[in-house]
Amino acid sequence: MQPHPEVVEPIEVPHAEFCRGLPAGQFRLIVNPDKARKYVRQRLFIVAICMPMSAIGVLLALAGNTWVGLGLVLTSFVLNRGVSAQAAKILLHLVVRDPRAYRDAIDQEILEVRYAR
Repeated sequence: MQPHPEVVEPIEVPHAEFCRGLPAGQFRLIVNPDKARKYVRQRLFIVAICMPMSAIGVLLALAGNTWVGLGLVLTSFVLNRGVSAQAAKILLHLVVRDPRAYRDAIDQEILEVRYAR
């Protein structure tokens, strides 16, 4: 019979200790990418920024400023996709700098903190 691998459970770490221990390599982070994407987009108001930007771009394109309008629509698309693609890195940046974001990420099971081996 083979021995069971050691199961490592998430731990509760205060934000100050998390900020001190993370650069030292004391913790291992596990990020749920789908939840991180939703949280970051909500926290940074990406939809509230991209929708009006796209609408203004379409209006400008219809009013005769085709290239400026197209640029705004393209910029809003790239912003939305870029934030979604880099959500885990943005989340890490947020949780290191903001205790409320750290607590939200832990409570909503977006982020798990474990001891590094």
